[in-house]
Amino acid sequence: MFAVLVIFMSVSAYAGVDSKLVTNAEKYLNSITGLNGTFVQTSNGRQEKGVFSMLRPGRVRLDYDNMPIQLISDGQDLYFFDKSLDQITTVPLTSTPAGILVRKNIDLKNADISVVETNDFKNTFSLKLNLRGQEGLGYMTVVFDKSPVKLNSWSVVDATGATTDVKFQGLETKTKFAKDFFQISRHKTINTSGGDDFYD
Repeated sequence: MFAVLVIFMSVSAYAGVDSKLVTNAEKYLNSITGLNGTFVQTSNGRQEKGVFSMLRPGRVRLDYDNMPIQLISDGQDLYFFDKSLDQITTVPLTSTPAGILVRKNIDLKNADISVVETNDFKNTFSLKLNLRGQEGLGYMTVVFDKSPVKLNSWSVVDATGATTDVKFQGLETKTKFAKDFFQISRHKTINTSGGDDFYD
């Protein structure tokens, strides 16, 4: 799964759950329609860069600069698409912590989302959260800039304990994407007498 590079420049004032920070995050997340920018992902000691796009409700796309990989959500499922192998791994969006951020209505207090910890820093604040009853599937820590409130990064720890960090850069509001932008465009190899053909 995916996560975000969490960079803190100061010492946490306290741990626990601060309802004001939860409210600030919830208000900001519900105000987002679409975002576009770049990201730096760190996983297993390896760093990758790419382009991040999001359109609520439900749609996310990460394109990597130097890997034939796409991560796409079409609003229903989350797809990990390896273009080089023409291989797709699919999981329900609702089963992933990242799916929380692209819901139609984000309720961090009374729904099935559990905020288990908040941290307040000089220029940022963070929320650690998971899905109630699915704690064994992992958790997500989302970091926000304070002034103005803005998505900074997220970090996802999956059921095996593997961590993926994603740090966002240059995020700007964007709501106009191509009709099929959040759908996989795939090419499949067919063995023929004349060699391999490719089609959409």
